[in-house]
Amino acid sequence: MGKIFCIMGKSASGKDTIYKKLLADKSLGLCRVVPYTTRPMRTSEKNGGDYFFVSNGRFEEMKAAGRVIESRTYQTVHGPWTYFTADDGQIADRGRYLIVGTLDVYRALQAHFGRDQVSAIYLDMDDGLRLERALARERSQERPDYAEMCRRYLADSKDFSEENLKAAGITKRYQNKDLETCLEAIKKDIL
Repeated sequence: MGKIFCIMGKSASGKDTIYKKLLADKSLGLCRVVPYTTRPMRTSEKNGGDYFFVSNGRFEEMKAAGRVIESRTYQTVHGPWTYFTADDGQIADRGRYLIVGTLDVYRALQAHFGRDQVSAIYLDMDDGLRLERALARERSQERPDYAEMCRRYLADSKDFSEENLKAAGITKRYQNKDLETCLEAIKKDIL
């Protein structure tokens, strides 16, 4: 089995930016794992890029076929949106893989592939700076959704509470105050 690195952190902590930069560094030999969602695509997204965008019906089909490793459904201001990781051949017996996820994703991957095969990359950042970044990202959307942005921000405080981090065995934190410093610390640990 290969090694899976799961990038986690609260909304707007820099997960997507760090994910893309780690994948771009060919010396790390990382392959991306693209998760699935039933939510609509944002203006800047494309199918198969950040996510595979599927219908609720397709999610149910994959679940019935035993291809869903884990799933989370969030009650958003637009109704339920499901995010999930599928056993769809993206992760093979050999290789080094990178996925963006939550604590639930991290624990489910450990349960499915083995605790020794999955490592956490937890990004930490000042809450005020995260809120500024989230607001800037939302303003750039064709149709800003400030209510959903606020819901995610508040939900992250609960989802990534100190108790939940401890229960998941997350002890190492990568401070994302400076992108390059944070990236170098992660690269040093995963090489």
